Order: sequence, then C-alpha cells, then structure tokens
Amino acid sequence: MTKKPNEQAREFSLAAAKIAQDTHCTDVVVLDLQGMSPATDFFVVATGTSNRQMRTVCDDVSQAARDRGFRKYGRAGYEEAKWILLDFVDVVVHVFNEESREYYDLENLWPDAKLLHVPQETEPGIKDTEPRSE
Repeated sequence: MTKKPNEQAREFSLAAAKIAQDTHCTDVVVLDLQGMSPATDFFVVATGTSNRQMRTVCDDVSQAARDRGFRKYGRAGYEEAKWILLDFVDVVVHVFNEESREYYDLENLWPDAKLLHVPQETEPGIKDTEPRSE
C-alpha cells in the first residue's frame, strides 16, 4: 500500500520553516519523512536564539497552522524553552536551543530523509528538495 503524497503538509512544513527563518532561527531544515515514519510526514527543525524568540516562533507557527486548518494535537517544552515541540500530526515542529539541538541531533536519526529547501523570497525557481550530503 503506497501512501499518497501529502501536499498540504509539505506546504505547511515549508511555511513553518519560513516563519522560523523570518523570526531569526538558525539552521532551519525540513525533513520529508513520508513513507519512513509511521507517526508523521514532515519534521521542521530549527535552532532558536533565546527562550522568548523560541516561544514567539512557536506562537507564530501555531497561528499559521490555525489559518491553514491544521489542528495542534500537542505542545511540549514551551515553558522551559530548551526544546519546544509542536505536533500537528502530519507535521511536527521542533525548535531547540543550541545545546539541545546538538545533543538530540534529530537529522542524524533520519539519514535517509529528503531535505526540503526552504526558499528565500529572493530565490525564484529553486527546487524544493535537495539530496542529503554528509
């Protein structure tokens, strides 16, 4: 049984990543886990610069989700702001502080996942997937 590509989730994951970039997160990536993970289709992973900024990013992503009809099923780590997780089922957003990002290293847990390119407004025509490079 092959699962149909989840275009809405892909678009939302890229929008969430763009919000993280625009809110000054660093090292923002989107992992396409379709067909790999039974739990979700996309991970958005970003590093925040402060507790306040991390919470702002998560609040903005949550609002964008509501605007697109995505329901948030869970939120964890918001108060501590070391690793904030937002669970929208098909998309899971992880916003880490620098130390936690390095410790958990989520990208290496999914080495076969495709990286989606988060386009900058000044980069027209760039493909939205890139091969993994180690």
